[in-house]
Amino acid sequence: MLALLSLLLIITYLDRVCISVAGPRMQDALHIGPLAWGWVTAIFTFAYAIFEIPSGMLGDRIGPRKVLTRIVIWWSVFTSLTGLVMGFYPLLLVRFLFGVGEAGAFPNSGVAVARWFPVHERGRAFGFIFMSIQIGGAIAPLLVVPIQAHYGWRASFYIFGIFGILWAIVWYRWFRDSPAEKPGVPASELAETSGLPAKANHSLPWKIALRSPNLWAVLTVAFAYIYTFNFFQSWFHTFLVKGRGYSEEDLLLSSLPFAVAAISSVSGGLVSNRVVQRLGLLWGRRSIGIAGLGFAAVCTLAVPFTHNWLAALILLSLVYAGVTFQQPTMFAICLDIGGEYAGAVVGAWNTASQAGAFTASLVFGFLVDRFGNYDLPFYPMGILLILATILWLKIDPTKQLIPGLIVPDSLQTA
Repeated sequence: MLALLSLLLIITYLDRVCISVAGPRMQDALHIGPLAWGWVTAIFTFAYAIFEIPSGMLGDRIGPRKVLTRIVIWWSVFTSLTGLVMGFYPLLLVRFLFGVGEAGAFPNSGVAVARWFPVHERGRAFGFIFMSIQIGGAIAPLLVVPIQAHYGWRASFYIFGIFGILWAIVWYRWFRDSPAEKPGVPASELAETSGLPAKANHSLPWKIALRSPNLWAVLTVAFAYIYTFNFFQSWFHTFLVKGRGYSEEDLLLSSLPFAVAAISSVSGGLVSNRVVQRLGLLWGRRSIGIAGLGFAAVCTLAVPFTHNWLAALILLSLVYAGVTFQQPTMFAICLDIGGEYAGAVVGAWNTASQAGAFTASLVFGFLVDRFGNYDLPFYPMGILLILATILWLKIDPTKQLIPGLIVPDSLQTA
């Protein structure tokens, strides 16, 4: 199951980063300026955000088997349709519908992990899942640049749309919504997962959940760090070309941050697993978040002062490493506090995340268009990362939003 989810996230970000790599060519071919390109990247995140919670809640109720199958088929179709657009407004429409379809991929992956993995193993599981995201981002330039050099930027979207369809077929045939429903699962594993959340009988009581300072701290941290994370999914390759003078051939080097982040993601998950066992759930989770985002904040604020093309790439790789180091733990937090409503909580987390991504896309485009400076947008990134680092001290994974999830005593305290 973990292998299938990891492959899913590779495909997800291969499709998503594809438009970032193809961005410079698309902007030239479709005559799209910086401000308009900001809307192209933002419209996806807007649609993605508004459908996150409904898709997560649907996964809580009917299970991730059916929901993820629908999601992957939908976004694969619109990945291919991106290659057919002939102008700015058709591109906006396709990107909006792309976001509608992909919404729910993370929440339903979270539901699957919540039902298949014990509490102390979730950080490690998400470490491998988020490593896979960065693998997708790392191989995207290696695939997209040669394809668009030989066949044009449109061909890359046609080809990548096929991968998701194949994954959806395998997922639906193999996966079941809980280990108990899957033939051949050993009795020892069934016993280990017997107390984990099952399908929710009703929707998350939002009136109770939204009164939780814990939830608001999680959502604010998500907004703040995804503001920076989004740069690597939308503006990164354009920044290298237009802000640091990279050629299209040089973009092969843009795999470096994603490769570093892949190592950082799985390392964050493995370290989280070990630290939670040693320090307990509270400080085991917090320490990872504080260390990762604090490091990323320092490196981000150093980027505007680094104009050497290679030094800038290395520094950006470290920024991405810090952000992704804490991300598996942030995802595990949503399961910790969500219980049987994990899909809804992850949906809320991803809604806040996409609000950050949407804002970042527009702010980056506005600042570049208004001031003609590709370094200026890094200052709000750094400030928000500092805020997120501080807010990690307000997050408590031992306090569930709705009573019911049992956290083992051994994990509640050191």
